[in-house]
Amino acid sequence: MTTFTKLEAGQQPNIAVYPSHKLSRINDNIYGGFTEHMGRCIYGGLYDPGNPTTGLIDENGFRTDVMESFRELNVPVVRYPGGNFVATYHWIDGVGPREKRSRRPELAWAGVESNEFGTDEFMKWCELVGTEPYLALNFGTGTLDEALAWLEYCNSTRDTYYANLRRKHGRDEPYNVKYWALGNETWGPWQVEQMTKEDYARKAYQWAKALKLLDPSIVLILCGETGHSEWDFYTLKECVRLDVHGLGGSTTSSLIDMHSIHIYTASDDPVKNAIAPRSAERAIEICAGLIDLARIQNNVPATVPRQTICFDEWNVWDPTRAIGEEGAEERYTLSDALAVAVWLNVFIRQSKHIGMANIAQSVNVISPLMTTKDGLVKQTTWWPLLLFCKYMRGWTVATHVCCATYEGITEPAWLAAANDTPWLDVSATVSEHGILSMCTVNAHQTESYEIDVEGIKPADGEVEVYEITGESWDVTNMEGSEKVGIKESKWDG
Repeated sequence: MTTFTKLEAGQQPNIAVYPSHKLSRINDNIYGGFTEHMGRCIYGGLYDPGNPTTGLIDENGFRTDVMESFRELNVPVVRYPGGNFVATYHWIDGVGPREKRSRRPELAWAGVESNEFGTDEFMKWCELVGTEPYLALNFGTGTLDEALAWLEYCNSTRDTYYANLRRKHGRDEPYNVKYWALGNETWGPWQVEQMTKEDYARKAYQWAKALKLLDPSIVLILCGETGHSEWDFYTLKECVRLDVHGLGGSTTSSLIDMHSIHIYTASDDPVKNAIAPRSAERAIEICAGLIDLARIQNNVPATVPRQTICFDEWNVWDPTRAIGEEGAEERYTLSDALAVAVWLNVFIRQSKHIGMANIAQSVNVISPLMTTKDGLVKQTTWWPLLLFCKYMRGWTVATHVCCATYEGITEPAWLAAANDTPWLDVSATVSEHGILSMCTVNAHQTESYEIDVEGIKPADGEVEVYEITGESWDVTNMEGSEKVGIKESKWDG
């Protein structure tokens, strides 16, 4: 974590880093991706068999440049197939011979789903990229039988119907899908079959029992809201409890392993936009407390591992600017890149509580990565994501920042009263090889800062510096015009 002392404007800022003070291990899964059947994320993003550009498409119809970008980020896990899409998705429509697959109306994003890309294609794509799949179950029009069938299709080694159906489709060995979400945003009025918290908790708990009876090795993720809502506490209290019967007598495991929360930030004001992700930090802290409170009230013993937070949708997104039904192809500015860096700083600082985080989304849809017929555009937000994925792994280390704060109105409005809003947003890590990395974001539009840095001494007298900036806060990257990237230099420490 990073602690903070407020200074008056004009006072000398200071950052103190303590590399030997390891606080918590960073789960690599905080750099997870998310792909949904929405806009051009799947069709035209991951899968583009009709593209005529030589060498851009492999024999499976997959975009080779997109796969290479995922490998460059070393993305450990990718969520699929939604998102809101999953509330009417029937996985059985997307397996077997393509010419026999059913075309279906798609209600979440007002489209038609061809089912040309389904479970087996996604699993193949994950294997080629070198990432783990994370599947979301249909809690809208889906049934428990359907969910159990999908789990059997993906993971079973038995001589049973759906395991044999997978074999019939050409895959003998199981996919061993570890992560499964118990629905998506079922609290939202935009959902097909929106639920009350009472109905959802009852259904989620019963599904969890059945799914873990079929495969006790899976990780089940509860559908939360923002981390600071009544929905979050009620569902945690009802579902985070010891169930010896449902776990075959085990007192060292739980039906629910993680709790999902979603937050998007955005503002037309570049400063409000850049610091808005600090609201997610407070949400994580509150949600972690709610997990503890549920465990306390339900007498969950210490032998059961503490549930972590799965922040499986996060990003900068203004739905009125990038409309979901129109593909949500957001064009990101330098201010948005700063916001993404603050988002990632939050996950580093709160690594004790985060078991997974998934940027929404990974290709074309509110994404740092955009495809064209001939190649890729790496938006402004790609560059902080790349630096974090390359360097900010290992352990979160103790850090203290002294600087002035932003004193204006925040978005959300409650942020200013609930959390600090320093101009300098900082996190630091130390790798398994003892290499210290630090990310500092200056959210001020006009002020540059010379900062005293304490607690580190470069072993070879040289520090590698990677700077992301631009001529103004509203510059963007477009095809043939990259105005924001990484400038490399050295610092003598």
